[in-house]
Amino acid sequence: MAGDFPLIVILGPTAVGKTRLALDLARRFEGEIINADSRQVYRYMDIGTAKPTPEQLTQAVHHLLDIVDPDDHLALAQYQRMAYAVINDIHRRGKLPLLVGGTGQYITAVTEGWRIPEVPPNEGLRRELEVFAAEHGSLALHERLTNLDPEAASRIHHHNVRRVVRALEVCLETGQPISELQRKTPPPYRLLQYGLTMERKRLYEQADSRFDDMMAVGFLDEVRELLDRGYSPSLPSMSGIGYAQLAGHLVKGVPLDEAITAAKHLTHDFIRRQYTWFRGHDSGILWHNREEMDLSDISAAVMRWLHP
Repeated sequence: MAGDFPLIVILGPTAVGKTRLALDLARRFEGEIINADSRQVYRYMDIGTAKPTPEQLTQAVHHLLDIVDPDDHLALAQYQRMAYAVINDIHRRGKLPLLVGGTGQYITAVTEGWRIPEVPPNEGLRRELEVFAAEHGSLALHERLTNLDPEAASRIHHHNVRRVVRALEVCLETGQPISELQRKTPPPYRLLQYGLTMERKRLYEQADSRFDDMMAVGFLDEVRELLDRGYSPSLPSMSGIGYAQLAGHLVKGVPLDEAITAAKHLTHDFIRRQYTWFRGHDSGILWHNREEMDLSDISAAVMRWLHP
């Protein structure tokens, strides 16, 4: 994508190791990192979302971390507006913005310039649709979306009930398919997109090992503290992988080993969905095997891109 202002994107599945590359490029090119992870926007949720450590935060300026409480709702349109404001401010100060994360919707909404319908949440309608999915199954709910907006339905897996509900909500509230409302107005950015990947079995093993590390440094205590603060396990923020399963252990007595095993399996499923999204929205991503990439080669390529 051609444009006037440079923007580097570093994307990839969870646990692949995006932070290392982001910090290296930020140090070398006076860069500032913009979070593109939908879980890292929440305060008090640090371990389970794999936020940058305090030491890493000192190595580069970070934006859009810890911006809402766990019982707040951050709509995609809000995130997009905030990201554009941060990117523009970084450009104004003569620095290099790096958009870094694994939430495909966040990244694509920014880089493609989605025009997102700002339809306020209708909690009553959402509950009605969620109850329908619980009673009849996610596939039946997805079929309702297919009847109203086949284009949107083709992009959303029926297991992703929250997104199906949102698409139906927009259709029913506005009388227009969400796919028609989501037109694109590409921003004036010159993009360089790096995608990090690994051999799938190795990535699953790394994700499992990272979960064990999270448990060792207090993930369970973090979930317990969130519950003690009064944050309900039913909140969207608490539905994140790991949080939901550990809350099930603390609130419902699910054996801890079962909760951990379930969280790891769901992480593998999530990684598969992330790859599916990136494949469907690949507008020139330069993929690198994280275990084989040479940081000096990438830095040299960035230098040539910045100064052709």
